[in-house]
Amino acid sequence: MIWLALILLAPLGAGLAIFASRRAPGALALAGAVVGLVGALGLFAGATGGATVSASLPFLPGFPILLIANPLTATLALLVAGVAAAVLTYALGYMAHDPERVRFFGTMAMFVAAMELLVLAGDWITLLAAWEMIGFASYLLIGFWHRRAGVAGAAMRAFLYTRSADLGLYLAVFVLIGAAGTSEISATLVTTGTPALIAGLLLLVAAMGKSAQVPMQDWLMRAMAGPTPVSALLHSATLVAAGAILMIRAAPMLPPGALLAVGIVGGITTLIAGMMALAERDLKRLLAASTASQYGLMLVALGAGAPVAALLHLIAHAAIKSSLFLGAGIFQHDRDSTALEDLAGAGRARRGIFAGFAVSALALAGLPPMAAWFSKDAILAAALASPAAPWLMPLALLGSLLSGAYMGRALRALWSGTDSQAREPVPFMAAGMGALVAAAVVLGAGFGPLEAMLGAVADPKSWIVPAMGLAVGLGGLALGWSLAPARLLGPLLTPARNGFAIAGGMDALVARPALALAGTCERLEAWLFAAVLSLGRAGLATGEAVRRTDREAIDAAIFALVERIFLMGGRVRRLQSGLIHRELALAVFGIALVIGVLLAAPLYR
Repeated sequence: MIWLALILLAPLGAGLAIFASRRAPGALALAGAVVGLVGALGLFAGATGGATVSASLPFLPGFPILLIANPLTATLALLVAGVAAAVLTYALGYMAHDPERVRFFGTMAMFVAAMELLVLAGDWITLLAAWEMIGFASYLLIGFWHRRAGVAGAAMRAFLYTRSADLGLYLAVFVLIGAAGTSEISATLVTTGTPALIAGLLLLVAAMGKSAQVPMQDWLMRAMAGPTPVSALLHSATLVAAGAILMIRAAPMLPPGALLAVGIVGGITTLIAGMMALAERDLKRLLAASTASQYGLMLVALGAGAPVAALLHLIAHAAIKSSLFLGAGIFQHDRDSTALEDLAGAGRARRGIFAGFAVSALALAGLPPMAAWFSKDAILAAALASPAAPWLMPLALLGSLLSGAYMGRALRALWSGTDSQAREPVPFMAAGMGALVAAAVVLGAGFGPLEAMLGAVADPKSWIVPAMGLAVGLGGLALGWSLAPARLLGPLLTPARNGFAIAGGMDALVARPALALAGTCERLEAWLFAAVLSLGRAGLATGEAVRRTDREAIDAAIFALVERIFLMGGRVRRLQSGLIHRELALAVFGIALVIGVLLAAPLYR
């Protein structure tokens, strides 16, 4: 129980402390990540013996918040914590002079806590809450430099694309809870028949959005507008990994029809996104497209019925891709650009960083003895043994070939040129990257014990699968190093650079309608606001008119009447002088007036 608390509360507490104190944000964020890593290590150590730890908190009637740490979720929690600690170490150097460090490190810490909550969630309600939190945090982080041109639009597109696909997760959760009568994830995974098929396809839609699968692959490259540590974390162990993690956890429930759909979507994505990466002229966008392609390979493994192979590649890819992004950030730091043309020769100026980048690139291409060699072989073996092998195997091989090709192209671009100028030391950045490069090299040695811990049956592999994997990896590297993208892709070069968008792609399907609806709502709100203001102004004008009428007409008339009465009273008062001779004179005058009236009255008859 203490390990669960450390994993979740350490980064969450660090984030809250950063926003509250606004002091030493980098140190606090890293401390929270390290404490969380200690907790993840303790949890994983317990899981290696088969122990399952759970915690339940009261929430809705019949639907408590449930956290569960079994061998799978403990492995995922350790992956998130390890990558986060390395990336935050790197960020100490990368963000050292940024005036918004508090906002950056505070949001990063909260992001890590939300992702840990997602992987440890034991019920769908908690998973949905964590899913929402990582989506919001990623929006804030992608748009961190929102004052720069294009950044706000990139964050908006990432948010819209993933949010539109998230509807699949909500509907799938409704189906599963309705079928099982409980929100506990393990209990819903025994669902069979039509509900399982519908839920599986809906979960695939959600995973397609988060993991940038065809046709929603474009947003991931636009997300490169954020800081490099954000890109490294998003692409390796958090936001983009969430889709693959969701499908891996749901794999026991998926019927054959859903598995085939998962495999086909992944296979098409690994091919399409691989060509997009090969055609890219920007290093970070190349790596982003590569991420979509690699997650496509994971879905191929899931479609072939091998979720453990997908998990192994998720782990290998997390270390490899985060180290590649961190290396790209150092080169960007030197050249103030990520365009491959501007980075020509950047590797010569930082040979140590280039060596680490090259090791990770070779690992991604699937060369032995590094981690992805083991995981890609497992994927190829699963695809070959699958009933859908005629579909999945060619796509997996082509995706692996493209992995080598675009990494070979990136290596050549960084090494070509003659820049040998000395650069300032970047110790924190180099340390964070170095730890991940080392993980990319050695993690494969632990995959065998991990498979045993997860209860996976290791199929005996013939020599043909490793031979094919090695051949396509080396062949791809050679092609990418020696041939230009125009020669490799031919007429597909322009469509690849345009993201293979058809009829405007997801911009036309999601972004533009959403923005048009938002614009309509904004105009309606403006009209309502103007109408309310007009009513308010009319009310004020009416009140002013009433006030003037009351003051200038009614009050004035009353005051004038009162004044005249006072004047008349004053005049009448003069008649009441108290002098007897005046009184007698008035009496005589009055009598005479009455007599005169009486005498004159007959004359008018």
